[in-house]
Amino acid sequence: MATGTSMTHLDTPIGADLHAMLKRAAEIRGVAMADFVVAAVQEAAQRTIAEAEVIRLSLADSERFAAAILSPPPPSPALERAFARRRDLLGGE
Repeated sequence: MATGTSMTHLDTPIGADLHAMLKRAAEIRGVAMADFVVAAVQEAAQRTIAEAEVIRLSLADSERFAAAILSPPPPSPALERAFARRRDLLGGE
């Protein structure tokens, strides 16, 4: 643990069966139960966050997305006006 790292305490009641399971798993890994629990919770949290940040598409949606990228529709009149306004504002860049 890095020096100066802020620590907090998590206190939650668990059943005797779960406590025994966690204790056994920690023993198998050769670590303290608290270290085992912290590592397991951290892994689950990281996995949950990663899964929430990934966009999953069906095969049909993936194909439609690829088709739109490879053959985009022509710009709408509103988009044309927006580009013209941008050119006017930025001096023709």
